[in-house]
Amino acid sequence: MGIADDDIDKIRSTVSIVDVVQGYVALRKRGRNWVGLCPFHAEKSGSFNVSEEMAFFKCFGCDKGGDVFTFIQEIEHTDFPGAVELLAAKAGISLNYTSTGQSKERAQRKRLTAAMGDAVEWYHQRLLTDPGARAARDYLRERGLGGDIARQFKLGWAPDDWDRLSRELGQPAEVLHAVGLAFRNKRNRMQDAFRARVMFPIMSEAGEALAFGGRILPGSDDPAKYKNSSETPIYTKSRTLYGLNWAKADASKVDQIVVCEGYTDVIGFHQAGVPRAVATCGTALTEEHVRLLKRYASRVVLSFDADAAGQGAAERFYEWEEKHQVEVSVARLPPGKDPGDLARTNPAALAAAVDDPVPFLRFRLNRETSRLPRDSAEHKVRYANRALEVVNEHPNPDVRAIYAGEIAAHVGLSVEEFTRRARERRQRPIEIPTQARRRAPMENAEFCALVLLVQAWDSIAEWLIEALFEDDANRMAFLALAEGGGLTGALEVAAPDARDVLERAAVADLELDAAVEARSLIAAATNREIRQRDAQRRAGGLVDAASLEEDRAARLDLMALSESDQTRALGAAASLLGWLHRRTEERSREPQPHDQPRVG
Repeated sequence: MGIADDDIDKIRSTVSIVDVVQGYVALRKRGRNWVGLCPFHAEKSGSFNVSEEMAFFKCFGCDKGGDVFTFIQEIEHTDFPGAVELLAAKAGISLNYTSTGQSKERAQRKRLTAAMGDAVEWYHQRLLTDPGARAARDYLRERGLGGDIARQFKLGWAPDDWDRLSRELGQPAEVLHAVGLAFRNKRNRMQDAFRARVMFPIMSEAGEALAFGGRILPGSDDPAKYKNSSETPIYTKSRTLYGLNWAKADASKVDQIVVCEGYTDVIGFHQAGVPRAVATCGTALTEEHVRLLKRYASRVVLSFDADAAGQGAAERFYEWEEKHQVEVSVARLPPGKDPGDLARTNPAALAAAVDDPVPFLRFRLNRETSRLPRDSAEHKVRYANRALEVVNEHPNPDVRAIYAGEIAAHVGLSVEEFTRRARERRQRPIEIPTQARRRAPMENAEFCALVLLVQAWDSIAEWLIEALFEDDANRMAFLALAEGGGLTGALEVAAPDARDVLERAAVADLELDAAVEARSLIAAATNREIRQRDAQRRAGGLVDAASLEEDRAARLDLMALSESDQTRALGAAASLLGWLHRRTEERSREPQPHDQPRVG
């Protein structure tokens, strides 16, 4: 199925692009536009522009641009129908579907997520009502996860039956297999993938059911404490964070998000009044995860053994800090305590652990040097050198210098010498590749005319023809606007360079006078044409009296363009447009080199 065009138009006219973008990006008003830091690439000065009037956004740094649907597609990593549905839900608009238009991939995704949603509810009801789940309910209560928590996080129970879910869920075998809920055994019968486990449903950030994590009960002889869904067409571990659907609201509010190691840790943070915790799903933290986190917060607090991978992990964290403009720190958890345990025994301490986290470099420095003795000159030097090695992993020379000064003062060495060694480390700082940026179109007459055509069509449309545009990208942008009848239609047919011009024109905040810009453009095109015709005469062509008289009249009209008499100036503009159009028609009838007959 596809979404009815009327509903798409209703969303486009109803939803404010500024309101939508502000849900992801901090914007400030500048002139007629709103400006902020681009969410699609790392930058320190705002080049991301949003025009409420044009319902359009454009980043002059990475060149991304489009309407509110494009923004949601980019920021939420979804397709067009997904963006429409998300915006419709935000605006409270009911959608009507037609019989065509929806991609097979999207239809399949909806089918699979619907099946997973059914499974979440099925497992949940087994936990709440099945007599066989009593041990699971007792275990959860002992862990402080009573009925309210079970309902809030949709916890479930997978019965210890080899095919009960497969039989009762009412989903085809191929769907159960596709989402990892069941598999075919040696007898070619469907067998449940999860058995005798407490089930933790894993949702997308939008709340769609994607996968499960299943935990055995204490005393089980199963060696795998946790069993997680394998990757499926709807579930990629490196791009999924458990609990993000519940955490994103509070994370956006306080600009902080906590990353844990397990499902019960996330729930523990919620119980302690910190509902902005998420967990990776059986993988290390990846750059895709960081991109996902940055949508909601710029401060990332790690609440797990963040230094387990040593220097390699540190370099990744520093790189991500620079590349994605995030601040990575580590929660001050008491030794030997995980968030799930602390939530039961001392929830106030758990909340405090993330209120005052340790910068990641400080954490790593403490970890690497805490056991090194400093009771002799030799030990102090060894301590200082190891500490400097850790500090020198950081790419910022100023950060290195500050830490080096502290280390030197701590062991009684020369602060000046130590800071110099930190600033001049041998290894080069981490290089973050910067995306090549195309030069923005100059605000010349052609671009200004396109701005007016995009933003105020009626003010200038009657004065524009193709012959006025010398620059290929500008000319193609004009033709796309003429064909599409406006910005939305033009973007659908425009070539990439022309699309870039149109996107920039849509958010350009220029004070323009249509009459002035039209006359400037006509004057520039006329001068080009006259120069070209003079060059032809010098080469031996265009010597007839008629062409000379036409050019003389064009020069007189060119002079009249700047007259204060508006009637005379506009009349001259109309005359020159006709003259330029005729010149273009004449050239189109001239034989081109590739039209000549071939000899031999």
